[in-house]
Parts: sequence; structure tokens; C-alpha cells
Amino acid sequence: MAEQLSDEQLEQVADALAEGSKIQSIKLYRAFTGKGLIEAKEFIDELIPKLKEQDPERYARLSDKPAGCGLTVLLFFAAFLAWYCVSLWL
Repeated sequence: MAEQLSDEQLEQVADALAEGSKIQSIKLYRAFTGKGLIEAKEFIDELIPKLKEQDPERYARLSDKPAGCGLTVLLFFAAFLAWYCVSLWL
């Protein structure tokens, strides 16, 4: 998998992940390899568990779970619905 990247390039990708920037690491991988977005995301998703196993403290910023924006959208929708219902009663 990492045969497409030089050691220096892989270190740059790993540094971006250590800073918690998955998006930046995907951009770097794409720039280094010319691969598409899906391939780059899959590579990074496979790389993260390996890096966390090697150095859990350095990669502690990386979450195993999705960002969870669904809850934010649900709360926003509930607030909007409450506002709308109140505005109808007034």
C-alpha cells in the first residue's frame, strides 16, 4: 500500500494525521500519487488504524467515529420546527 509513497511523503501524510487533519492528509496523498478522491480516502482510512497502533499518543486526535453532524442537523431541525409551530400559534 505505501509502496506508492516515498518515506518522506508518507511521513508528511502521517504528520497531517497527527495534527488531526484528515482532509489535509488526503490532499497530500492525492498530490503525491495522482489518485482520485475515493482511492485517497480509502488509503487514509486504512492507514489510520496502523498509525494509531504504532503510536496511540501521537494519533490520539484521530477519532474512530464519524464526526456526528447528524445530531447537529437533527437539533437544528427540531429548533426550526419549534419556532415554526410557535409562530403559527401567534
